[in-house]
Amino acid sequence: MQARPFLRRFSELERAIPSVSQKMLIQQPRQLEVDGIVARIVHPQVPPKAEYHLTERASRSVPFLDKLLTWVEAAPADVRNRLIEGERLAG
Repeated sequence: MQARPFLRRFSELERAIPSVSQKMLIQQPRQLEVDGIVARIVHPQVPPKAEYHLTERASRSVPFLDKLLTWVEAAPADVRNRLIEGERLAG
């Protein structure tokens, strides 16, 4: 079995993103699963255990996303603020 980078349990995601509601934390990974971005492994045990990992397709996007993040972080504050404000207007 191939090692899965970025493998995370639900409880790890919950601790890593404390400001997100549990409802959103359930819905968003499931939507990402439908979209083929993450895969979910459910272990039949009590209490239930679910793990999430990036699909191969999503893993191929990581280098691009890293470069995009680097570009955004290096952008002047006014550009970053306009990007954030545009996100608020679109959402």
